[in-house]
Amino acid sequence: MIKRSPSDTYVNNVWAPAIRAEVEVNRGNPAKAIDLLQSASVYEFGWRAKYLPNYVRGRACLGARRGTEAAAEFQKILDHPGITLAGSAAPLQYSLSYLQLARARAMSGDAAGARIAYQDFLRLWKDADPDVPVLKQARGELAKMR
Repeated sequence: MIKRSPSDTYVNNVWAPAIRAEVEVNRGNPAKAIDLLQSASVYEFGWRAKYLPNYVRGRACLGARRGTEAAAEFQKILDHPGITLAGSAAPLQYSLSYLQLARARAMSGDAAGARIAYQDFLRLWKDADPDVPVLKQARGELAKMR
């Protein structure tokens, strides 16, 4: 991707770093993922980024046990739905941000805020197949909070 588009600002500063950061999150290296996303921070409010850097950074912060920072990243996504809902995978990323926000708030000790975010997520997914793993996880996590 970078070889084909060596001068593409978006590819080099948003897309490629976000992909590399996601790989690092999945490898259990959240600090490295956060570092990789530094170049994307100035582009995260752009319509092409669709908050992908925020979502990945938020997941990395969760992996690093930095709940307050993670919550801030997911809240940015939820505060600007017009940007995130204008793309193919963006609506899924948007709705999953409620779940990630719930987890981040729970991690940071905000049980009331976590419950609200879990309920918002479940409301968005009310018509989903009840056997979808992420939905089952969310219901289980909320049940443990009660």
